[in-house]
Amino acid sequence: MVRPDELGPGELAAWRRLRKDSPALRNPFLAPEFSVAVGRRRPAARVAVLEDSAGVAGFFPFEVRNRLVGVPIGFGISDCQGAVLRSGVELDPLSLLKACRLPVWEYDHLMADQFTRFHSVVTGSPLMNLADGYPAYLEDRNQAGDVVRQTLRKQRKMVREVGDERFVWDDRGPAALAALRDWKSAQYQRTQQYDRFATPWIAGVLEELQASGSDDCRAVVSTIYAGDRPVAAHLGLRSESVLAYWFPSYDPGLSKYSAGILLCLRMAEAGAADGIRQIDLGKSEALYKTRLKNDETPVAAGRIGRSWPVSTARRAQTAMSRSLRQGALGEKLKSGRTGRVLRGLKARLASR
Repeated sequence: MVRPDELGPGELAAWRRLRKDSPALRNPFLAPEFSVAVGRRRPAARVAVLEDSAGVAGFFPFEVRNRLVGVPIGFGISDCQGAVLRSGVELDPLSLLKACRLPVWEYDHLMADQFTRFHSVVTGSPLMNLADGYPAYLEDRNQAGDVVRQTLRKQRKMVREVGDERFVWDDRGPAALAALRDWKSAQYQRTQQYDRFATPWIAGVLEELQASGSDDCRAVVSTIYAGDRPVAAHLGLRSESVLAYWFPSYDPGLSKYSAGILLCLRMAEAGAADGIRQIDLGKSEALYKTRLKNDETPVAAGRIGRSWPVSTARRAQTAMSRSLRQGALGEKLKSGRTGRVLRGLKARLASR
């Protein structure tokens, strides 16, 4: 086990080679650059380097939180998790945890073909599959419904009422990122979520990945303007062929134009021309994702435990948190001073 930034050139090259050899591993969250960026800000980040008689067999990046609980590296902002393994390598999860000195490892976006007997929930993460090109994607969506036609109709209305549309695929201008941060922070406040952009370690990771020159893992901002006014923006993480839909937002004053959906379509068109074969929209039940997707990939949530006391305590904690969120007591606690205290605690725990 080493810290991510202690990996040598040979190990980093082996990691990149494993990802290149397997299309299933090309999500940018599985790139070494993501683990290294997180590791610079998270002292308890580690990578287990797995070896067998043939050499390096894989990598297992993780973090330890609250001194006992193992989680995927970048937990809270990573939408694709798991071990990066050479084809044909099989792991015993409990032996892996023992070697990593982890009593328990919890996950919420694990590639569903890994550690299958420990999954508690498997859901589909919606994809915009662009393997056959953007025109083929548009034809598929037009046959499935009217999301494209509705969006383009609202786009024409936006042009008439606000200004000519301008789309920037890789927007390096500071105004676009500033607008995105303001919109997203206001959204987090409205929905009583902790502000990722105000969390120091997350802000540091985003800054490093935006400055990255790696084709395999770098953050890009895409923006739609009406005239000179930013209307919608997205901060995503891309590899050579996969764009992870990460931090989208839009001007709430212009929501009637559905600029967020328009932005997805423009990113798909420009991305397909730039080598992107898949936009992973991330698991959620949002209606717009259902309308835009033409494929999906299974992701799992669950817990692997080799320590009965720690696993039992975590199950109890999870059950209590769920009952507080869903029950009448939870509704009462969400309001007033108690609710503010609980939200503050949640934000501090998430930022640790």
